[in-house]
This record gives sequence, C-alpha cells and structure tokens, in this order.
Amino acid sequence: MKSFPWARVMDIGFGHLKLAPDQFWRMTLPELAAATRMTSPMQDGDMKAEHLQGLMRRFPDGI
Repeated sequence: MKSFPWARVMDIGFGHLKLAPDQFWRMTLPELAAATRMTSPMQDGDMKAEHLQGLMRRFPDGI
C-alpha cells in the first residue's frame, strides 16, 4: 500500500486554498474535497476530484 500523499494534499490546502495551518489540520478529507471543487478550474498538475475521492476511500477518517 502506498503512503498517504501528505505533501500533495498540503500543497492544495496551503498553496491553492490558502488555508491557515489550524484551518487545514481541522478539515476532514470530505471537507477538503468540497473546498477544492469550489475553487478555480483545475490546472495541469492539480489533483483531480476523482483522485481525492479515491484517497478518501483508501484512507477514511473513521467518522
């Protein structure tokens, strides 16, 4: 099993969404996915919603 891509997810949260650290670390993956979908159109290299949804299935929050 591959490890969770924290660097990529943090790039999205901090870089793309401009979240403060405390905001980012309180978010669940479904919340992060929703915030990502609501931002500007995807650019080349951005994580696609399907990829994030796949990560959510592989690494559930347990909520």
